[in-house]
Amino acid sequence: MFYKIIRSSLKDSLIAALLVAILFIELIGIRTLDVGGKLGYQTRFDAVLYAAIIVFVGKMLFSLQRYNIFLPSFIIGFIGIVWLGIGLIFTDILDISHFLPFSEPILNWCLVLSCLVLIISGFLKKKGNNLFELSSLIKNKPQFQRHHFIYYLALLLIIVAFILPTLPFVDRVLIDRSILILTYIMLGWGLTIVVGLAGLLDLGYVAFYAVGAYSYALLSTVYGFNFWICLPIAGLLAASFGILLGLPVLRLRGDYLAIVTLGFGEMIRVILINWTSFSGGPGGINNIPGPSLFGFSFTRIPNPGTQSFHDFFDIGFSTTHRIIFLYYIILILALITNYISLKLRKLPIGRAWEALREDEIASRALGINPTKTKLTAFALGAMIAGFAGCFFATKQNFISPESFNFMESAIILAIVVLGGMGSQMGVILATMILIALPEFLRELELYRSLISGLVMVFIMVWRPKGLLYHREPTVRLFEKTELVFVDK
Repeated sequence: MFYKIIRSSLKDSLIAALLVAILFIELIGIRTLDVGGKLGYQTRFDAVLYAAIIVFVGKMLFSLQRYNIFLPSFIIGFIGIVWLGIGLIFTDILDISHFLPFSEPILNWCLVLSCLVLIISGFLKKKGNNLFELSSLIKNKPQFQRHHFIYYLALLLIIVAFILPTLPFVDRVLIDRSILILTYIMLGWGLTIVVGLAGLLDLGYVAFYAVGAYSYALLSTVYGFNFWICLPIAGLLAASFGILLGLPVLRLRGDYLAIVTLGFGEMIRVILINWTSFSGGPGGINNIPGPSLFGFSFTRIPNPGTQSFHDFFDIGFSTTHRIIFLYYIILILALITNYISLKLRKLPIGRAWEALREDEIASRALGINPTKTKLTAFALGAMIAGFAGCFFATKQNFISPESFNFMESAIILAIVVLGGMGSQMGVILATMILIALPEFLRELELYRSLISGLVMVFIMVWRPKGLLYHREPTVRLFEKTELVFVDK
């Protein structure tokens, strides 16, 4: 039996590697060059060979994991750690850089991380568990233990998030990336209300994001309103747009609703491009003012009649002060979004959303008005997008219609789906994969998109319902009981 499994796995892996080699010869094996005004080419067959080897090893591991064989994962992971560890430690001392598979250090460190995952996977397989079913292991724990685990994990994450700017290794680049990640987490939590709880497929979520951003940009540059006045206004305007869109279209379901919301998102973008006198057209809006802290601005030279932050505290001017302040603003906005979302799930409106998601006909029979219930979810999700858009405008100092294209809606929806629809922690994990991973792999240039795509495919193969899929009612009338069958 063992040899049959090995033979079958080898056969499948060789076929997969051969297919990849054939496809990659044209994609990455041959590179066109400009040689003195003439078209030339350069062969990179070593890159094709590396890709084929990676696919062969990955397919082999995938096949063996299916048959619950743990030893190959452990051995390959251990050999990889030793090989890469020796290369990374002694490269500078012994000049053995050719010993490593890649010239970029970060790519070699990614391989080290992969080897660690293989070793952990091997240990878990030996104990009869699966690395990709850790969430189900937590879910099978008693309810109070599960709640305690999630509570302490969330508390740890919040503490780390609050002290992050004060840590010694944190620089401005990392804080800037953290702001971007938190913005997408907030947008993901907002869309979770619409897609994950109410079950409404929204492909035009970025339109409400744009409404919030342009609301603040126009009110601040034309009428001189500050950020704190514009923040609630932007949220209310986005919610109003959500209600205006939702009233006529929320009677639709599934694909039809998705097409209408997709059209709405594109309609807003096209209006912003062509209505030049209102939105500035493709050129966008410049010089959007930043937020102030109790009237103290974060500029080097404050406006007449105001005082700057560094003058009041008698410290040197630094642009990092503004970045840290923006970080805490988006952190608090995201935490408020999460708190409201969790509380609403336990209220009658939250239970009505979940009931509609599970069975609209049964919900209607119980007296729930589907249109009004969906409208509340749509408006609340739009309001959160409006808040995030207002923050985006003040952080960037410049907005244009190109910042709100369909890809933004697709990314936010992918975060919700990849994390597991309805899961708050899943949104965080998916944002780290879809937003943080490409940001931290910028040094790899073209490879970062390839790695991000492979990670997404890998997750969808292993967790087709999302990383932390947990589709159960938030509140039950009676405790869940398990049926036990006894053989007589």
